[in-house]
Amino acid sequence: MTKPPTGATADPLTVLTGMYAAEADYLAAGGPGAASFAPLAPFFSPDVVLHQADALPYGGTWRGHEGMERFFAAMSGVWESFDMVEQEFLATGETGGPAVVLTRIRARARATGRELAFPILQTITVTDGRIAEVRPFYLDTGAVADLTRLP
Repeated sequence: MTKPPTGATADPLTVLTGMYAAEADYLAAGGPGAASFAPLAPFFSPDVVLHQADALPYGGTWRGHEGMERFFAAMSGVWESFDMVEQEFLATGETGGPAVVLTRIRARARATGRELAFPILQTITVTDGRIAEVRPFYLDTGAVADLTRLP
């Protein structure tokens, strides 16, 4: 189990690598409904904001820990598997700006059983040792939406 950072002294790279490890553990343990969100919660500010593209099946703005739990439940309802195959930290947010993370995903849609490999670029703001804002950017939200819905 990944230990969360403590206080404002936790650098963004430590926070992000810890959060991604905790997220992988959470998903491996079954995610929403099967695993507790508690190990992930300390990595996020209580008023965290996640902005997902409206075109996605789990699109919208998700706020706070409760919003993050609802987001993970919505996302889990869409994807049977969602594997982070490779990750690159393009910027770490050390100079006060957001961190930038490129993640290559391989996922299988629950509704259709079809698979898709795609990149997600995220800007992530870490404030006082916790993730305060996340903005994921998908190369093709239409392809994701099409793959995940039945005709």
